[in-house]
Amino acid sequence: MDVERSSLCNCVVNFLLEERYLLTAFELLHELLDDGRDAQAIRLKEFFSDPSQFPPDQISRFNTLRGSLSLSLSLSLSLSIRKDCMTLFDNAIKNMGLLNGGTMVLLNGRYDKPEEISQELLMSHLNDDNPFENTGNVSKQNGEPRSEESRLLKSDNLSGEAVSDNMGLGTIQILADALPKIVPYVLINHREELLPLIMCAIERHPDSSTRDSLTHTLFNLIKRPDEQQRRIIMDACVSLAKNVGEMRTETELLPQCWEQINHMYEERRLLVAQSCGLLAEFVRPEIRDSLILSIVQQLIEDSATVVREAAAHNLALLLPLFPNVDKYFKVEELMFQLVCDPSGVVVETTLKELLPAVINWGNKLDHILRVLLSHILSSAQRCPPLSGVEGSVESHLRVLGERERWNVDVLLRMLIELLPYVHQKAVETCPFSSVPETMGKQFSTSLLELYAGGHVEWPAFEWMHVDCLPDLIQLACLLPQKEDSLRNRTTKFLLALSEHLGDSYLTHIMLPVFLVAVGDNADLTFFPSTIQSRIKGLRPRTAVAEKLATLCVLPLLLAGVLGAPNKHGQLAEYLRKLLVEGSMKESQPTKRNEIVDAVRFLCTFEEHHGMIFNILWEMVVSSNVNMKISAANLLKAIVPYNDAKVASTHVLPALITLGSDQNLNVKYASIDAFGAVAQHFKNDMIVDKIRVQMDAFLEDGSHEATVAVVHALVVAVPHTTERLRDYLLSKIFQLSATPTSASDVMRRREKANAFCEAIRALDTTDLPATSVRDFLLPAIQNLLKDSDALDPAHKEALEIMMKERSGGTFETISKVMGAHLGLASSVSSFFGEGGLLGKKENAEPPPPEPVESPKPVSPMPADDTRFMRIMRGNFTDMLRTKAKSPEETQNQ
Repeated sequence: MDVERSSLCNCVVNFLLEERYLLTAFELLHELLDDGRDAQAIRLKEFFSDPSQFPPDQISRFNTLRGSLSLSLSLSLSLSIRKDCMTLFDNAIKNMGLLNGGTMVLLNGRYDKPEEISQELLMSHLNDDNPFENTGNVSKQNGEPRSEESRLLKSDNLSGEAVSDNMGLGTIQILADALPKIVPYVLINHREELLPLIMCAIERHPDSSTRDSLTHTLFNLIKRPDEQQRRIIMDACVSLAKNVGEMRTETELLPQCWEQINHMYEERRLLVAQSCGLLAEFVRPEIRDSLILSIVQQLIEDSATVVREAAAHNLALLLPLFPNVDKYFKVEELMFQLVCDPSGVVVETTLKELLPAVINWGNKLDHILRVLLSHILSSAQRCPPLSGVEGSVESHLRVLGERERWNVDVLLRMLIELLPYVHQKAVETCPFSSVPETMGKQFSTSLLELYAGGHVEWPAFEWMHVDCLPDLIQLACLLPQKEDSLRNRTTKFLLALSEHLGDSYLTHIMLPVFLVAVGDNADLTFFPSTIQSRIKGLRPRTAVAEKLATLCVLPLLLAGVLGAPNKHGQLAEYLRKLLVEGSMKESQPTKRNEIVDAVRFLCTFEEHHGMIFNILWEMVVSSNVNMKISAANLLKAIVPYNDAKVASTHVLPALITLGSDQNLNVKYASIDAFGAVAQHFKNDMIVDKIRVQMDAFLEDGSHEATVAVVHALVVAVPHTTERLRDYLLSKIFQLSATPTSASDVMRRREKANAFCEAIRALDTTDLPATSVRDFLLPAIQNLLKDSDALDPAHKEALEIMMKERSGGTFETISKVMGAHLGLASSVSSFFGEGGLLGKKENAEPPPPEPVESPKPVSPMPADDTRFMRIMRGNFTDMLRTKAKSPEETQNQ
């Protein structure tokens, strides 16, 4: 028996060495040594001990690969099973038509024997870096070296059908037994190369439990399959489904796939989504809109964005395969759920793929449009009001949360996507047969005249101005001033609508609807008499409704209707009427702010800037005071929508002109606008112009000008340059040292409050040490001088600031500051007779008391100090109020 074993072992060793299966030989050596068969391992040991052929690094590499690509599988199989497997693979390869003249052509190099291929497959040598082919073995017939890098089989070179031809059930059984054992030892990136064999076994094996096991292997072949690997797996599934028929696809293939629906890896859940779209045609129709649809529904709830996107994509593929539209309303509900998904990628796929599929499949555009408008309005209506004061404008406006804002936005996007379908349906259902087909895509004036006759119904056409536009106007009247993004989206819809339906529709239908809605007169002759009453119902009837219309609807009229490319002249005319003529009417002062804000929104569209500045300049050089004040307010509102060049060439010259006006109200309005410029631009030239102008305002010495300048610049403090902050601080120091009439308590308090707010704003910034020493601390002392004029909260904040900025006690600060500034060393002498106001410039300062020198910056860590300064006295809220954008202030 031992002799027989030794002889058999020698045969195996001879075969492996002669055929240069070195890695397998190396594995056999270690198996023999592990089994204690040292005598039978002598030849192999000597062979691999030759350093000329196998240097230490090569042996080390063999050992590494031996651990990762264990080939014990091949040696654990019995010799008879091995022979059957080799025969199986040989037959499979021959039947794949890859042999030509006895030679198999591979990616790199040649093999002259099919037996070599089967042996390679059996041994799982699928690693690109396989070292055993590095030895330069030369094929006996063609003399070409075996490629080191060749991959033995490409999945797209195989087909399960070809492999399965001419195979008996015995070989299928061997294949089914071997594959689950082989798969774990094949590198993940090469496992798809086993797919043809797995598919063959699944298709041909007679036992359902074995097929289930193999199908499980198929879907678990790769731990986290990438996009290409998923495509290969699904291609294999499609091929398999074609061959095995509906029942086996339903009972064997899909259940195994759907087991992955709750898998921890999203890549595996993506396989489920793909199966819903790709395998549906291979199951019975009644399964498609029941079981498969329920799987898609579950995937739509998945936590991973890519899975939800795949669900949307595959639902679009699935719909044409449904046997009927019985599940239409369920599908429509899923579509709206996906449209409102928080991920932009899912929304995009839904709008571009699923929405057209639902329309084409269900043919219920009317219902989609009704539901869409309902969702748009309800998303805003369910939000809380801006104010609880009944009857106020703010009580009609809604505070939108992030989710509601997102929903309204994507639903408006959906409305834009539906426009071509709405337009097409209106064209197709046009009741006027006498109109030539050349009316094309846009509706002519002659067609609208026929429509106005009111003799026929045309619901698809009327939906746009009877339902859609009034609902969008209703939505607009729910949106606060700050919701520019949603107003912008609505404007894009209106511009797209006029582009689709043409200039006649814009002029005779859209424009009258919006003119009525803002309270203006409009020509309704192109509306049937039955419709006119409904359009007239859009007119605001109360003072609050008028204000809402100006605030919310006028921006859409300007930007979305008159903002159309061919309405440029009419827009300019309408703007001039609003701004120039409107400013002259004393009856309109209550609407002035709302009109300014509507023009501000128009400025978000850069193409209208030139027109607006032309009208603005007309207002600036007018002799009408109200018009000039409106111009200043408008300039302030549009500053954020211009660049530094426009600010220098258009905004500042207009403000400088207004700032030199003799009327104080015009002058003060321009001061406020200068603050907006300072807030938005850090350009040195712009800052210098602002400083020069502010100096001019302060030179007139009026209380109102002083307070206006400080208020205007304090808003800019968090955003502006160090130069402008230093400028403001130095001015506060100078102004706070100027005495105020003791009898006018109200003015003293107003000025003190303005100065305190500015100092507290400046204190939150990184001031240079010299500015703290020369301006901040002296200004604080100047303010503390008139404690009766100080708000208690301001006074407390200033004292804490003084202590923190100097690092000493209040008493110490007084003494040190007195010494530093050449002042008496006590608070009383500083403020009393002979103090700062009574001293001559050349007066000798008293000798400083021996106290510690003040530190410009607190010894606390810089970040902590600044944080404490910002938080001190709830200053965050005050600063937020001061730095509010125009629209936020409006909403207070």
